[in-house]
Amino acid sequence: MTFDLETHFGHAAAWPHGEDHEHPLTIAIAGGSGSGKTTIAQSVVDIVGSEVVARLPHDAYYRRQEHLSYEERTKINYDHPDSLENELFVEHIETLRSRRAIERPVYDFSNHTRASETVHVEPQPVILVEGILVLSEPEIRDRMDLRIYIDTDSDLRLMRRLQRDIVERGRTVDSVLEQYESTVRPMHLQFVEPSKRYADIIVPEGYNPGVIGTVTAMIRHFLTERSSTV
Repeated sequence: MTFDLETHFGHAAAWPHGEDHEHPLTIAIAGGSGSGKTTIAQSVVDIVGSEVVARLPHDAYYRRQEHLSYEERTKINYDHPDSLENELFVEHIETLRSRRAIERPVYDFSNHTRASETVHVEPQPVILVEGILVLSEPEIRDRMDLRIYIDTDSDLRLMRRLQRDIVERGRTVDSVLEQYESTVRPMHLQFVEPSKRYADIIVPEGYNPGVIGTVTAMIRHFLTERSSTV
């Protein structure tokens, strides 16, 4: 997979939102649950460095549910946009873009509620956001300089979700399949799949080293252009 930065964005791509020389480069990686977007996002951070890229996972921003019982929390539709505190997510993006640190929430997926601790995130030259709905929400996607959608077959996504939820989140096979049928699949068709029309790049077949190279190349191009103006 090849991607020419100058052809797609023109010289102004060296700067976020045209000639704004102050704000970080802001990149979104979207795709269905189990598509491989988190793996790609973390690979970019590992290659470029956490001292350059601040990563914001959208699923850390599920709303607080302490007022509900565990049984009630398990019945929430976590694949609907209303389940996420997008107001805080956008506020944190803007705070990082303004060169100020944030306290990012942590979500406890085993108990279906937000944890008490937070993660301190320092502002960096690049902000990388990822989540199933980051391109479906206008207030998020309109703040992005590059929008990527990871387009992975549903059977592969389901297998990955099964493995992740059972191993990492203490779920049962039956509970994962029930959730997939009742909310994950219909919400994917209603919100996630249609959002790929907003993407600058659509990446087929999930994990793709080409897109990692593309994103890291764009970040390095951006950093080189910015340093040349200092």
